[in-house]
Amino acid sequence: MLVSRRSLLAGVGALTAAPLFAADADAARGFTHSVASGEPGPDSVLLWTRCVMAGAGEVTAEIAEQADMTGARVVGAQITGPWRDWTVKLTADGLAPDRWYWFRFVAPDGTRSAIGRTRTLPADGVRPWRAAIFSCSNLGYGWFNAYGHAAARDDLDCAIHLGDYFYEYAPDHYPKTAELIAGRLPQPLGETVHLADYRQRFASYRADADLQALHARLPMIAQWDDHESVNDSWEGGAQNHDPATEGDWNQRRAASIQAYREWMPVSDEPWKSYDIGALATLFRTETRLLGRTQQPDLDALFKAADPAAALRAFRDGAWQDPGATMMGWQQESWLDHALAASVRSGRRWQVVGFGTIMGQTMMPADAETWMNGKQNSYVTAGIAAAKAGLPFNFDNWGGYPAARARFLRKAQQLGANTVLISGDSHNAWAYDLAQDGHAAAVEFAGHSVTSPGFESGTGYDPRRIAADLVRTNPELKWCDTSRRGYMALTIEAERVRNDWIMVDTITKRSTAGTIGHTATVARGRNVMA
Repeated sequence: MLVSRRSLLAGVGALTAAPLFAADADAARGFTHSVASGEPGPDSVLLWTRCVMAGAGEVTAEIAEQADMTGARVVGAQITGPWRDWTVKLTADGLAPDRWYWFRFVAPDGTRSAIGRTRTLPADGVRPWRAAIFSCSNLGYGWFNAYGHAAARDDLDCAIHLGDYFYEYAPDHYPKTAELIAGRLPQPLGETVHLADYRQRFASYRADADLQALHARLPMIAQWDDHESVNDSWEGGAQNHDPATEGDWNQRRAASIQAYREWMPVSDEPWKSYDIGALATLFRTETRLLGRTQQPDLDALFKAADPAAALRAFRDGAWQDPGATMMGWQQESWLDHALAASVRSGRRWQVVGFGTIMGQTMMPADAETWMNGKQNSYVTAGIAAAKAGLPFNFDNWGGYPAARARFLRKAQQLGANTVLISGDSHNAWAYDLAQDGHAAAVEFAGHSVTSPGFESGTGYDPRRIAADLVRTNPELKWCDTSRRGYMALTIEAERVRNDWIMVDTITKRSTAGTIGHTATVARGRNVMA
C-alpha cells in the first residue's frame, strides 16, 4: 500500500496502550501460542505449534477423529529449538478426504497443547465448499473481531489469508499514538528490520485471542503481501526500506521470509494449487518478494513542465512495458500451466488468490469534494492521472497492465471459469474483469480486518464515495469504503457466491456482524449476476 494512500486512509482511533505480549513473555515456557493448521489436501494437513523449552527438544503431534482426542494416534515428531524460534510444523499424512480431525502436541515433559480442529479437502465430488477470506490486520487500529466472528461459525471449511497478516511499523507511525486502541500496541517497540524483530512481531500478533481461536478452528491457506516484510516491497527493495539506515535489502527480505515460514502454518513452496474435489482449484500466488518488478513512480511526472503531457507519454510508453511483472516469469508460466490443467481436468471453477486488486480503478473527477475543502495530494494526483486514462494505485495490478492482460487472455483462451479473490486495499469491491472487450473473470476484493479505509481520511458520506467510484469505473460493480470485516466465499457446482461480512465495531471486542453485500457468478458467465 502506498505511503501517500496511507495518508488518505489515516483514521482516528482512541487511546494509548501498553505493548501486547510484553517483554516478560521472553521468559514464557511451554506452548506459548496455541495451535494452528494449514496446507490442507485430500489426505494430509500441516500442523503447527510453538513449544519453548530451556534448550532443544522433541515435540510430538497427535491426531484423532473425535474432539476429545479418543483414539488419538501419533503422526510425527520434530526437534525444535531457538534456531527456528521453537516453532513446530509437521505434515499429518494418511488422512481421509473431506473430514474433520482434531489434533494436539505433546512436549518432552508430557505437557499437552490446546486441541485444534482441522479439515482435509474433498478428493472428488462437487459439494459446496466455504472459506472465510481475510486481509490487512493492523493490530493497533482495533480488535480482530472478523477473526472471532469467523471462528464462531459452523459452516466454514477453511480460512484464507491474502496478506498483511501484520504490519511492520514502529509505534506512532501507522497508527499514530492518538489513533491507537488501548491494549493493541504490538512488540517490538520499533520497526521490524531484523529476524528477531519479525519473530517478536509475529509472537505479539499471535497472542491475540481471536486470531488464536481462528487458527485452532480452521485450516488456513495463507500468502504474504507487503507488510509481512515492509511497505510496497518488490524483488529489489521497498518504499519503506532505507539501505543507509536499515542495511541490505536482501538480508531483511530473507529475515521476513524465514520468520513467516516459522510462524505460519505454511509449506516452503512459494506458490501452490489446491484441488477441491472435482469442484474447483484454488491457486495461492506470490506477488511481492520473488519476482515483482518495481512499481511505477509518477512523482517526477507531476513536476514536469507539462504534467499532462508527461502522464500521456507514460501511459503510452513505460506503463505498457511487457517486462513489468507482478509474479515473475517462472510463476506466470506455472500459473498458466496449472490453470490449463484445472480446466482440462473438468474442475468447474478456477479461483486465484492475489495480494492486490486487479480491477481497473480510476479516481473520480469530483473526488476533491470528498475532502470537504481540504487538500490531499493523493486525491489530486489521482484525478490528474485519471484524465490521462491512468489508475490511482500503481502498487496493485494497475501498475502492471501488460501482465494483467497476459493473465486474463490466458484465462479466456482456456475457457476458465475464473474467480479472483484479493486484498490489500482495506475496502470492499466487486469487479467484472474484461480483456479485449470480452468477459474474462470476476473479482471479489476484500475489506480489511482492522486497517482504515477511505472513510477515515475524508469525512464524506461513504455512500457518495462508493457511487462516485462505481460511476467512474466500468469494471467496478459495487464497493464499500467504510466498514471492516471479511469475505465468506461459497463455491457450488454452478455458481460462486461471495458475502462481505461487516463487523459492527473494531474499537471494542465483539463478534457481532452482518452480511453487507452479496455477489454471485454463474458458471460459464465470468460476469456477476
